[in-house]
Amino acid sequence: MEIGLLLLKQICVMFLLMLTGYVFYKRGMITDQGSKELGKILLYLVIPVVVINNFCIERTAEKATELLQSTLLAGAAMLAAIVISHIVFGKRDGISCFSSAFSNAGFIGIPLVTAVMGSQYVFYISVMIVFVNALQWTYGVYVITSDKNVISPKKIITNPIVLSVAAALVIFFSGAGNHMPGVVTSVFNAIAGLNTPIAMMVSGVFLAQSDLLAMFKKKKTYVVCLLRLVLIPLATLAVFRLLPFGSSEMKLALMIAAAAPVGSNVAVFAQAYDKNYTDAVEQVCLSTILCLVVLPLVITLASVVLG
Repeated sequence: MEIGLLLLKQICVMFLLMLTGYVFYKRGMITDQGSKELGKILLYLVIPVVVINNFCIERTAEKATELLQSTLLAGAAMLAAIVISHIVFGKRDGISCFSSAFSNAGFIGIPLVTAVMGSQYVFYISVMIVFVNALQWTYGVYVITSDKNVISPKKIITNPIVLSVAAALVIFFSGAGNHMPGVVTSVFNAIAGLNTPIAMMVSGVFLAQSDLLAMFKKKKTYVVCLLRLVLIPLATLAVFRLLPFGSSEMKLALMIAAAAPVGSNVAVFAQAYDKNYTDAVEQVCLSTILCLVVLPLVITLASVVLG
């Protein structure tokens, strides 16, 4: 129960930060362009620094084994999410399929894992964040557009999060992380601290752009939220319980990332490919609101099951 209360407290903090973004946008203090620029800061600077920062640790055989185990667990979690979302929605509703499959593992998963378990546990979810981004640019683009020709391997390879993990792995396996100058570590820590406030303010802008009354009336949006917040996390928990490797702490950190609400990239892709942007924004916003209640319950259950 303790971990559920810690999650609830952190989610409340994040919602207050989201409210800041909501109010600032409504008052014209954050514009659409400003919101996009904040998103770019997150994508191209803050999250890459968070990832690299958590690989600046001593390379040991134990850590290398944990990296392999977390990679396999993250892959299993992503496979479960994609299969379930495809069964329910498939290409019939590409936006809802995308929303169900991909959690907000970076913008929301990282700050929750950091606050509840400690920054060292971000090491375990870094590979999942890479999987999410790579699969969004391949499978995700395909289900939204139904066109394989729009899939771009170059965009995957040059994705800032993929590049940051590549750099982080070089730092980790070379042992360079142990010799980072103190001033660099201080700068990295300061930038990493921006993740939660900026991410939630951007989410608040998304919320301010949506029609709240219409959002709460759409049955399909609730179905997406049920899959993303309940069914897929429970399926992931079942898979983790069956797999005989990985510590309970590793699995719990990955569960938090896997149970996070709809990733905001669905709105970005919907807008880029002229699909139903309104549905995408509403699914992001409602799932983020509902996670206030659902996520602590799911993770409390996971902590009991995983022991």
